[in-house]
Amino acid sequence: MTLHQKVALFYFVALMGAAALNYIPGVTDEAGVAFGVFELDIFDDALHFFSALWALAAALISARAAWLFLVIFGAFYLADGLMGLAVGSGYLDLGILTNGVLNLPFTFKIMANLPHIALGSGALIASLDWETRP
Repeated sequence: MTLHQKVALFYFVALMGAAALNYIPGVTDEAGVAFGVFELDIFDDALHFFSALWALAAALISARAAWLFLVIFGAFYLADGLMGLAVGSGYLDLGILTNGVLNLPFTFKIMANLPHIALGSGALIASLDWETRP
């Protein structure tokens, strides 16, 4: 198994964890907010779940599929996080359509969008491993 496939498997686990947050007792408060920051809805859950399945499939199919997952996933998640940082809503969960531009405190926007920025950046950085790039 190549490094890209191992990283894609990590993303499978991380994204399944994100998809499960709403369904683990005690993680969300009475308002449905996880960690005091994230209000995850069915669109977020579906996004994380299907992204996790994509990561798993890519890891199991081939090194090239895993590398391609890291590039495409990384670009889309990083762009979504940066958009959320700029306007308060992202596009992957349709937030920009359902919520529009939100006037939120900048520190809140950083906390809310940091996971997508980190996951996207991490995937793109992992895809740049030229020694094992397919």
